[in-house]
Amino acid sequence: QVQLVESGGGSVQAGGSLRLSCAVSRATVSNYCMGWFRQAPGKEREGVATINSDGITNYANSVKDRFTISRDNAKNTLFLQMNSLKPEDTAMYYCAADPRGPQPRPTILSPAWYRYWGQGTQVTVSS
Repeated sequence: QVQLVESGGGSVQAGGSLRLSCAVSRATVSNYCMGWFRQAPGKEREGVATINSDGITNYANSVKDRFTISRDNAKNTLFLQMNSLKPEDTAMYYCAADPRGPQPRPTILSPAWYRYWGQGTQVTVSS
């Protein structure tokens, strides 16, 4: 069973930065479609950023130019660098993986498409 373990969440003030990590076991991060998703209280889970096996990235419009998704193949780890954080970025952030091939938008940003999920890490941004 693929295992995903997120870390790096925390509390920051608006304008600050955080870097999330997702350690991947029993799967090769470079061979999977990988993504970061978030869910705020009372809201549906939404796609934030994804990277497919070809290295192509996709971002939600709300985080484009502020967040960067990347992967370290040697460490088999996925990252999300979050800059210029806003209070509306407050949510539980989840790492997800799927072994199927690259998909176009909007599928690649759809939580329903991903098979494996981590437990999440909380990000809180105060104004």
